[in-house]
Amino acid sequence: MENMGKIDIVLDEYMKKNNISRNKLTRLAGLQYNQTLKYCRNEMQKVDLNILSKICTVLDCEITDILKLTKGSTQ
Repeated sequence: MENMGKIDIVLDEYMKKNNISRNKLTRLAGLQYNQTLKYCRNEMQKVDLNILSKICTVLDCEITDILKLTKGSTQ
C-alpha cells in the first residue's frame, strides 16, 4: 500500500512560540476547553473547518502555521 503521508496539527507548537495559552485561545475563539485540548494534542480524527477558521482568526495566523503536511512516498 502506498504511503500518502499525513497532516498533523501543530497548534501547540505555534502557541508556545507565540506565548499564547490554551485558556486564552479557548476564551477568544469561543471554544470548549476540551476542543482546544484535542487540537493542541493533535488528537482530532476529523477537523472542523469552522473551528480552524476561528483559531486562525484569533491567532492571526495562516492555516499552514498550524497544519503540517508530511508527504509520503508513492513507490
